[in-house]
Amino acid sequence: MPSASFEVEDLCLEQRIDDLHAVGASDTAVCAVKRVERDADAYRSTLWLFPLDGSGEPRPLTAGTSQDQQPRWSPDGQRIAFTSDRGGGNSQLFLIDPGGGEARQISFFKGGVSSFEWSPDGKKMLLTSIVNVDPEARGAPSELDQPRDPDAPELVWRLPYKLNGVGYLLAEQIHLFTLDVDSGEDLRLTEGAFEVRDAAWSPDGRRIVYSRTREERLAHRTDLWTVDADGANARQVTREQANVSTPQWSPDGRWIAFSGNLDDGDAQMRLWLLEVDSGAVRPLGEDDVEVVPGSCLCWSPDSRQLRVLLAQRGRQHAVSLGVPGGERRTLVDGDRQLGGLAVGRSKLAYISETGCSPLELYASDLDGRHEQQLSRFNAWWHEREPLQAQVRRFEVPDGRGGTERVDAWLIQARGAQGPMPLLVDVHGGPASHADLSYQNHPFWPVLCARGWLVVVPNAVGSASYGREFAGRLRGHWGEFDLAQYEAIIGQLQREGLADARVAITGSSYGGYLAAWAIGKSRHFRAAVVCAPVTNLETHYGTSDSGYYSDPYALCGAPHIDRDTSRRLSPMKHVEHARTPTLILQGKEDERCPKCQAEELFVSLMCATQTPCEMVLYPGGDHHVLKDGKPSHRLDGIRRLVEWVQRWVEQPLEKNGERDPDGQRSDGG
Repeated sequence: MPSASFEVEDLCLEQRIDDLHAVGASDTAVCAVKRVERDADAYRSTLWLFPLDGSGEPRPLTAGTSQDQQPRWSPDGQRIAFTSDRGGGNSQLFLIDPGGGEARQISFFKGGVSSFEWSPDGKKMLLTSIVNVDPEARGAPSELDQPRDPDAPELVWRLPYKLNGVGYLLAEQIHLFTLDVDSGEDLRLTEGAFEVRDAAWSPDGRRIVYSRTREERLAHRTDLWTVDADGANARQVTREQANVSTPQWSPDGRWIAFSGNLDDGDAQMRLWLLEVDSGAVRPLGEDDVEVVPGSCLCWSPDSRQLRVLLAQRGRQHAVSLGVPGGERRTLVDGDRQLGGLAVGRSKLAYISETGCSPLELYASDLDGRHEQQLSRFNAWWHEREPLQAQVRRFEVPDGRGGTERVDAWLIQARGAQGPMPLLVDVHGGPASHADLSYQNHPFWPVLCARGWLVVVPNAVGSASYGREFAGRLRGHWGEFDLAQYEAIIGQLQREGLADARVAITGSSYGGYLAAWAIGKSRHFRAAVVCAPVTNLETHYGTSDSGYYSDPYALCGAPHIDRDTSRRLSPMKHVEHARTPTLILQGKEDERCPKCQAEELFVSLMCATQTPCEMVLYPGGDHHVLKDGKPSHRLDGIRRLVEWVQRWVEQPLEKNGERDPDGQRSDGG
């Protein structure tokens, strides 16, 4: 019987399937499984093989002493290629026999291998690699043999010039190559002041489609291009979309499917079809089709169906879309979130996770029937006291004088009875939806084991509920959604599930709303603000993507609306804050730079008597608490749990001041 309670250290036990692949030649999937190597304060990945029909035992293919990633079957199912850092330098390509044995290195690129794909005949690889360039050349051909001195001056002549998790961009370019598997001979296909993002072969192997950034003053937009396999006849084939990704050629060569959007800063990606011969581009499916970011587009052999992961009302489901009409058929659904879709000969493979069960590998028939769980990587989870998760609908103000119903996940220990202390977790985006992954929220089960209720709403602005619902928050950050969070809190308190001990946390946009809430609301006794936006006017100029994402979010595109950005910045109300606040921030975060956290911290310290602490994580980027150093993740999650447990027991001070809405503070 389960007896142990969830603890912060459990995050070191989790194993995650980071990548999954299958081909039509067999019903065996290969996946990369990532785990914490605590002594090294790092991560290691092992390749595993899984028979999708459950007929055999899964087995590891590599030793897991390095980071073995991106496993890809050859089209005939006879070999597996993958990237690995086992040589001690950049990731390179390796080949291994699925029967076992030693892997053989086949690439030796100075810039390593970023991504790759087998050619249809299995003789070549299509890959991307980093090329070192001289930024002083301002985009002119200037390839260098070695990376430039990291202490050299960093010339900036276009946008973007930096990227979260990477840093300074203009000394490197990512370009497209082919590699002969047997001879090791390589051919460079692209050259210029741009970066190649995704690429795929045509079914006959004669042409290649790829997405790349633009060679302009503002170079963040991406377009589809095609090129012959020998590098000739490169031409642009899309122009209307602001961003495109994951192009895949149909088996009959007639179509190229891809995901993309029309507006800079729009985070909701939909599906598109390019008719190769005519060049015509059309949307695939209804307007509410939202592709899960990074989802593979899997064609049926007859080119009449496209299997893909869609975000639908806060869930992530596997669906089939008819081509070209877009008729939708659900294959695998439920109150859960799927990832890593792959298609074998007669089986679908995917990973599944819920708010009360861990990530594991599953398989089903191609039509979604006869689902089986295949992996037990996180069996330790079932030795803990069980959780329960449910979706509730709440009546909330809609921001326009009426009401609407929104979804929220409620997570608690199984059988727990209220009233309980309540943690409100705000998802990022805001045009995203509540993420159920343990990797992002290892503190949920810890607090639930200690008697807490966790609520994770999909308030107005959330994706997966249609474009109107997501778009209504544009120009009204904090104004429309905070009231919905407060309505949900009030309902849970009236029902006796929650009491006055309420805390709030969130990262990125969630950090924004938590920072907004402490200056605008008296509902919260504790707050943990992670990687926040606190000053929209300065975020516009300091974030790697702020110059195009913020104008879209504030309805000022293509330029920042400074009046709106000041009106909606948490800093405008910070002097009203009385909620004890912990700020967690990666020092090398380029998405929501540390100046945003620092401005909030300094203002709280100088303009209020509110208890406040800030923790900066050296080397940590925007996702430091998700996939930063294990020691940093452990520290951040431990501090979060301790902070909310400490301060939620203490009512806000009754200091006689009026709150920001003109009502007298009631201390709780």
